[in-house]
Amino acid sequence: MSTELPRAVLERLRAVDWYGDWDAASGHSRSRALLMREYMRRAALWAQACGAEEKWPFFDVTEFVDPAFRPAPEVESELEDYVAHNVGTPSTARTCRGAVHWAALRERGGVGLPDLPDPYEPLLLMYERGGGYSIEEFIDLYGVMIPYGNFESNLNAEPFLTLAPSTLDTLDTEAAGRITYYARVGEGYPRSSPRGILRRRLVGREAETHDEAFTRDLRWEPTEYLRLYELGHNDIDHVQISEREAAAFIESTVEKLTGPR
Repeated sequence: MSTELPRAVLERLRAVDWYGDWDAASGHSRSRALLMREYMRRAALWAQACGAEEKWPFFDVTEFVDPAFRPAPEVESELEDYVAHNVGTPSTARTCRGAVHWAALRERGGVGLPDLPDPYEPLLLMYERGGGYSIEEFIDLYGVMIPYGNFESNLNAEPFLTLAPSTLDTLDTEAAGRITYYARVGEGYPRSSPRGILRRRLVGREAETHDEAFTRDLRWEPTEYLRLYELGHNDIDHVQISEREAAAFIESTVEKLTGPR
């Protein structure tokens, strides 16, 4: 039995700083929240497809897709040793096992799978961007807390499909404050393909305003666009968009200017 894919996932887990990388967790709080929400959505899709709704959200998909499957003994032994000595919470341990088991099942092949996105990739990326999480009334990502939600709300959540590290880094860059995203629209530039995007950050108790545009230099730079629009000096229209829509624009712009990554 080949072990290349499950070992690659195990190495990704071994590189995670589960307990000490608080600065990384805080600095990546926006992308980590998006990645956790996307994992919750994907986990709901897989739970529905496999009849595992009661086990959602932190479960081992492989147990329901092919209950008799086991990875190569040497991989399973290394995985269990790693989890026992490094991963603290039971739900995190289940997803670590699930990610490695899923990679092993994919590598073996021979089982029909639903046409659904990889269940664990968003969670692996989230772990790599600052460690794990804990669960109480909310999901604590050690830098931001997000609502747990319920099965139906996560099943029907807006997809977040832009997982390129460069896109995630751009969303996190100087992302302090309450952020609202806007798309510049007009004739020939619909919301789905705007002229450009902007963000307004309201920082601190005094809600200090910072307006920034995502430029062809692939970074956020200060802009007067929103202030001039509010004063009636700018007739290019704009609409408020979601963070996921902003991410899709960033990723498409990066690909246009630098090629696929």
